[in-house]
Amino acid sequence: MSNFPRGFLAAGWNAGIKDNTLDFGVVLSERPASAAAIFTRNNFPGNPVIVGREHIKGGVLQAVVVNSKNSNVGTGPAGLQLARDMCTLSAASLGIKPEHVLPSSTGVIGRLPLRDKIEKACGEARSRLKTADFETFADAIRTTDKTVKTASASLNSGARIVITAKGAGMIEPNMATMLVYAFTDAEIASADLDRMLRVVADRSFNRITVDSDTSTSDTFAILANGLSGVSISFPESASDAFKNSSVFMPDVATVPGLDENAREFVTEFLALSQALARAIVQDGEGSTKILEVRITEARDKTQALKIARSIANSPLIKTALHGGDPNWGRILMAVGKVFDEPVPFEQLKIYFGETLLRYGDSSQLPELEKYLKQSSVVLRISLGAGQAEEKIWGCDLSREYISINADYTT
Repeated sequence: MSNFPRGFLAAGWNAGIKDNTLDFGVVLSERPASAAAIFTRNNFPGNPVIVGREHIKGGVLQAVVVNSKNSNVGTGPAGLQLARDMCTLSAASLGIKPEHVLPSSTGVIGRLPLRDKIEKACGEARSRLKTADFETFADAIRTTDKTVKTASASLNSGARIVITAKGAGMIEPNMATMLVYAFTDAEIASADLDRMLRVVADRSFNRITVDSDTSTSDTFAILANGLSGVSISFPESASDAFKNSSVFMPDVATVPGLDENAREFVTEFLALSQALARAIVQDGEGSTKILEVRITEARDKTQALKIARSIANSPLIKTALHGGDPNWGRILMAVGKVFDEPVPFEQLKIYFGETLLRYGDSSQLPELEKYLKQSSVVLRISLGAGQAEEKIWGCDLSREYISINADYTT
């Protein structure tokens, strides 16, 4: 049995925007769906983000329409009109309301996508949708991604969920991530979806970094069409429990306001999102290793997150990771440069995996070098200041990252 949710069609194809690879994708729900979305906090959002923010206010969507290769950012009134026209033209083809379309564009910033190509693709939308081809849709929304990112699950309750994602560079979101779309046949009210989406984002896509840059087009959306008949609630009490938890992942079984079906759904939504978030980092431009930074015994989560980001975003730590160099002085530097969160040196403990660093003990170096040669590395930093915890996933910095971005627009 397919893991894909009932009542959704998906497709991706080549619209000729830049080359002959897939560059245009559409997902359609057979009926209007409850929806929620969060977008980039960049002060120069893409024109599709501007339109998407308008459309999501109603809490209902029926289609997602995406082009890759050109992001439609910094393109003025003409770009904004094109984003609106993407909705109008695709809605006409699909037989739905324009305000029920979520548009997205990704790729080079500052270049207006070719209007004739976009218009033609939008007009073809309905004829292209024949099956729930989420793999092809996920392929069509890629830019520098090496891999197609999609994950799905069938739940014991009978509900199903699928998530597609793209992202490899310009990755350090302050809301969610590059482009991520979740679709489910569970019945979930838009207000509950919004609360749940933010909780999931903060423990997955909001905790990754490749290069510390926040994209102008970041979007994370979820559509729930209710066709499974499984009802899910995520009340404020559940949201508050996650927000107020001092640990990165509270036990979902202890979260108030959730019945068995809701606990299962939230657990699976989190697991799928974290898997795709890690996949984005692993597919980061030039990445050869994935890094997990864990901060423990912090005063509070704010302190923990600031220090985690400082470590995961440090070019010196990222290059040392790439070379397998256990240069713990760089970790010390990254903790210390968080000026407003001083940590006494005598309280600071650094772990490479399970191995506690003994400051000044050179006999540990061969063991630590061997550990850093692995494709997945964990750095745990204990601050000795409290009980709060945070986690960030990042990657190394290689010569290939420079090559990709030096030649990106040419």
